[in-house]
Amino acid sequence: MRAEAQAHVDQIRSALALLRRFLDWDRALARLDELNARVEDQSLWNDPKLAQDVMRERRRLEEAIGATRGIEKELEDTIELSEMAEAEGDEGLVNDAIESLAQLAERAEQDKVKALLAGEADANDTYVEINSGAGGTESNDWAGMLQRMYTRWAERHGMKVELIDYHAGEQAGIKSATLLVKGENAYGYAKTESGVHRLVRISPYDSSARRHTSFASVWVYPVVDDNIEIEINESELRIDTFRASGAGGQHINTTDSAVRITHLPSGIVVQSQAQRSQHKNRAEAYSQLRARLYEAELQKREAEANATNATKTDIGWGHQIRSYVLQPYQLVKDLRTGVTSTAPSDVLDGDLDRFMAAALSQRVTGEKVDVEDVD
Repeated sequence: MRAEAQAHVDQIRSALALLRRFLDWDRALARLDELNARVEDQSLWNDPKLAQDVMRERRRLEEAIGATRGIEKELEDTIELSEMAEAEGDEGLVNDAIESLAQLAERAEQDKVKALLAGEADANDTYVEINSGAGGTESNDWAGMLQRMYTRWAERHGMKVELIDYHAGEQAGIKSATLLVKGENAYGYAKTESGVHRLVRISPYDSSARRHTSFASVWVYPVVDDNIEIEINESELRIDTFRASGAGGQHINTTDSAVRITHLPSGIVVQSQAQRSQHKNRAEAYSQLRARLYEAELQKREAEANATNATKTDIGWGHQIRSYVLQPYQLVKDLRTGVTSTAPSDVLDGDLDRFMAAALSQRVTGEKVDVEDVD
C-alpha cells in the first residue's frame, strides 16, 4: 500500500481504537442490549423522565456503536479496493481509493470527537471567563484578542454568544470578560480551553518595537440546567451591587445595577453587569455561581479519576497550556498535546477544532506528552 494511503489507514485505525477504548466496547454492547430490553418494557413509560433518560442513553450508544462499525466496514472495503487496484496497475482506481481513505479519515475524526462529548454536562451551554495577567496594556490587549477568538470560534459553529460581564482595559483590550456561549455541546468542546494562554509578539504599544510576552487566563464552566441540583446556602453568600462600567455607551449605567456574588466557603466570585436591571443581573450572577460550583465538582471527579485536569492557576510563566508566537516566526503550540499550527492568524480567528479534539482525546487516554515550550 502506498505511503499516502497507509497514513490515512493509520489515522483511521487510531481513531477507531480510541473510540472502542472510550466506549469500553464489550460493556457498551451489553449495555445497549440492556437498554433495548428496557424500552420494550411498557412499565418504563410510567415514568416519563426515566424513559427520556433511557432513550437518550440508548440513542447515544446506538449512534456511537453504529458509526464505529460503519467506519470499520468501509475501511476494510476501501483497503481491499486499493490493494486490488495496485495489483492491476489501475492508477485511476488507486487515486480514488486514496481519496476515499482521506474522506473516511476526516469522518472518523469527527465521529471520534462527537463520541468523546458524552460527559454529564458536555451538551450544555457554557460560560467562558477571560482575565488578563500582569502587564497592563499588553496583557489587556491579549485578553481582548482571546475574547474575539472564542467569539469567532462559536460563530463558526453556529453558536450564539452573549457578553455577560465586561471590564475594559485603560488603553486597550479588556481586564476581564465573561461570555455565555449557547449551542450544542458548547461546554464539551470549550472545556479543554481552561488554562493560561501565552502570547509572544512585537508590541504595537512599544515605540522601540521590542518583543513582549503576555499572559491571560481562560476559565470554562457549564451552564447548569434545572435537572442538576446544586445546593447553595444563602447565608454563605455576600452580595454587592455597584455601578456598571465599560467602554462607554450602553455599557455605562447611572444606577448601581451591577451585581457581584461571593461564595464565602469556596471563594468563588461571579458578577454580571450586562443588564440594566439589578434583578436580571442578580439572576444571571446566581446562575453563574451554580455553574461554577457544579464545574468545581466535575473537576474534583476528574482529579479523582486521574484524568487530565485543567486547573485555574497563576496567570504567568510556567502555567501556560498554549503559546501563540507572532514574531519573529509564526507558530501556535499546545503544551499539553503537542498540536501546532503555523497559521496563528487562523487560530486567532477561531480555528481551534484541532486543539480541542486533541485535548479531548488526551482526557480519554490519559497519555502525557513531553512538549517543550517555544521561545
